[in-house]
Amino acid sequence: MSRQRVALDVEFAGMRLKNPVITSSGTCGYGTEFQRIYDVSLLGAIVTKAISLRPRLGNAPPRLIERPAAMLSSCGLQNVGVQTFLEDKVPLLRNLGTEVIVNIAGESAEEFRELGRILSVCPEVSALELNLSCPNVKSGGMSFGVDPKAVYDITGSVKEVTSKPVISKLTPNVADIVEVAKAAEAAGADAVSLINGLLGMAIDVKARRPYMANIIGGLTGPAIHPVAVRMVWQVANEVGIPVIGMGGISSAEDALEFLLAGATAVQIGTANLFSPLTPVRVIDGIQGYLEEEGFSSVGELRGSLGPPPDYDLL
Repeated sequence: MSRQRVALDVEFAGMRLKNPVITSSGTCGYGTEFQRIYDVSLLGAIVTKAISLRPRLGNAPPRLIERPAAMLSSCGLQNVGVQTFLEDKVPLLRNLGTEVIVNIAGESAEEFRELGRILSVCPEVSALELNLSCPNVKSGGMSFGVDPKAVYDITGSVKEVTSKPVISKLTPNVADIVEVAKAAEAAGADAVSLINGLLGMAIDVKARRPYMANIIGGLTGPAIHPVAVRMVWQVANEVGIPVIGMGGISSAEDALEFLLAGATAVQIGTANLFSPLTPVRVIDGIQGYLEEEGFSSVGELRGSLGPPPDYDLL
């Protein structure tokens, strides 16, 4: 006798996804590149690579290096800019068969607001994800995401110009990620996604110089997974808005950890680059786990780790 199928659909931020698996920004292009590998409509959603107000060439190479169980990258948000995105890329999104979340990247709060305004009238766009790890050029290049006030201001500013759900993507490079998440929630964010890459550096010992032209990059991949799970667990227990968990997912078990920690959905990033079928396998694995463990839906699983007891980070 076959097992009864369980409900994988999830609802958050005004969207209903067919399952909780999303591909993360910068790892699946503009959403169309993977169509020749698998049916993208199987996904709960895709997040486009970051879109800026003007085209960006990105950082000079070398800008990517493999590390044990991780990748260090500094691509510099290379993209075609919002106008070319609307003209050349958006028409292709209509045939994806899944929700499309656009990641937006600004060099100032004003640019974030303008991007939100421009994209708010685009029916192919389901939601906006704010790349708060962008450098604030008016503050010496410091990431917006390390400053709760900047997170509040940018999130609130974009919410003022769009009716689309706004997801604030949080950087882990902070002392207290809960404080930053609460700032996003207070400003009206419909959800938060975390974590973006940890800051890292790699040195060529023979040449005695940094491997990457930009010196410092974002560390992603399986090595950061435990850090990401911890941060998602902390945030999910302190905010009242949905949390999207990401960081080092390469298997269904990795994704299930985030769901148990309180995430409503998950994003798969670096694994798309070394094993493009990972999202499909994760969807199947979550389905199998729910059936075997007797859950009728993903919602029953979410947060079943229970409330956090007192704990000591030392």
